[in-house]
Amino acid sequence: MKYTRMPIEIESPEEYGYEKIQYNLSESSITDQTLGSLGLQIPDLTLLYNEHKGSTALRSLIVKDHADLTHNDVLITSGAAGALFIISSSQLTPADHLVVVRPNYATNLETPRAIGCEITFIDLSFDSGFQIDMAAVEAAIKPTTKILSITTPHNPTGTIVTRGTMDRLVALTRERGVILLVDETYAGISYQGRLPIAASLGDHVISVSSLSKSFGIPGIRIGWIINKNPRLQETFLAAKEQISISGSVLDEWIAEQVLTRQDEILTATTKDMDQRRQIVADWVRKEGDLVEWVKPEGGVVCFPRLKKEPAGGLDAFYRRLLHQYGTYVGPGHWFEQPDTFMRIGYGWPSVEELKRGLEGISLALREGH
Repeated sequence: MKYTRMPIEIESPEEYGYEKIQYNLSESSITDQTLGSLGLQIPDLTLLYNEHKGSTALRSLIVKDHADLTHNDVLITSGAAGALFIISSSQLTPADHLVVVRPNYATNLETPRAIGCEITFIDLSFDSGFQIDMAAVEAAIKPTTKILSITTPHNPTGTIVTRGTMDRLVALTRERGVILLVDETYAGISYQGRLPIAASLGDHVISVSSLSKSFGIPGIRIGWIINKNPRLQETFLAAKEQISISGSVLDEWIAEQVLTRQDEILTATTKDMDQRRQIVADWVRKEGDLVEWVKPEGGVVCFPRLKKEPAGGLDAFYRRLLHQYGTYVGPGHWFEQPDTFMRIGYGWPSVEELKRGLEGISLALREGH
């Protein structure tokens, strides 16, 4: 495999330096939590090799209230990134073909590229509300297609696949003998009601998620794969064992405590994020001559588009935005899109920082006009 660093990681705020950023609107999660904010004090745990699949208690909490899934269908991984790596590296070869919806989180693109498989992109269109073109998906699948990869709620647009579209994707991939990979990392925050876990809809469907985004605890590196096919799960477990054997006892204990309160946490978080989403909606409406967006229906990110080129060009705009107005966003090239798009994360900064960051974007756009 040939690895290349991803722009989204090279230019990430933690690599650039948090101390250099005043208003950080580039993050893709809610505010980072602490042990104190979660009300947790770590007990005297035995630091042994944990269950290789992840603790039974944790795996059970992940699929609680889902009658079609059990803890045996869950494998704990090192974040969603670890889950996606395991799936790609175990299922794809240079002889295989992948169909992937784009824009997308970089790992969904770069690991298959490192493997060297053939990739067909289904590019989402702003003008169609970033919804999946089913005819394009159907036309892209060929005899060598191994995986169709989608994301919902979508990163970076915040759009959600409808239940009707999901059912059609499940039926199409089942008929064509293709794995349907659904990155559900933002599923915990949905403003119009949640879809069922995709893996519950068929044993050829794989769901991936984590505690990083909706719960604000990326530092414990807890993600998971859900799939009802025992043969696939055995392969994924073999990959995990060769990478790390098992997970961290500390991380999994924290995850168990958080997921015991998941309904309470997500209800409060979704209410807060909806209010923040409205702040961004008000800003877009106010700056309607400069920016436009597709209003997100889930997650904590959106992907506005500039309606006209800023004074001095896009590079000058982003430099101005950061160095004069202290505001950091995720430019479109993080997602292989033009820099007329930017990802704005409205869940991580404080409300006041969010408002000031949006004001900074306005000032940087209007300067020179």
